[in-house]
Amino acid sequence: MSKQQTEIGKLKEGKYVVVDDEPCKILSISTSKPGKHGAAKSRIDVVGIFDGVKRSIVQPVSAKTYVPIVERKNAQVISIAGNTVQFMDIKDYEMFELEVTDQQLSQLEAGKEIPYIESLNKKKLDL
Repeated sequence: MSKQQTEIGKLKEGKYVVVDDEPCKILSISTSKPGKHGAAKSRIDVVGIFDGVKRSIVQPVSAKTYVPIVERKNAQVISIAGNTVQFMDIKDYEMFELEVTDQQLSQLEAGKEIPYIESLNKKKLDL
């Protein structure tokens, strides 16, 4: 299972939420008081974990939303070809490739273990 359902009112800053099918980290939450004709609303400012894009959503506190399951895992560097690095997960031996930046590349070498983040079938290095 890659995501769970919860209510907007139960979200907390620093946790994660799915916005536009992208797992995002919550930067801030502001809640308005209930008005004459309706429920309290929350404005949630988020930033995408994988794409770095800032987004905002405004929804009633009682509305349902999804929280992504964000897993922190470790992988071993198998091979490096330019900026494409092949990794193997330490626990389940799954092989995968990631494009890395030059800065990340300088911290990698074959055989080294590195942490990475996985959520909604996307992966990124946690350096």
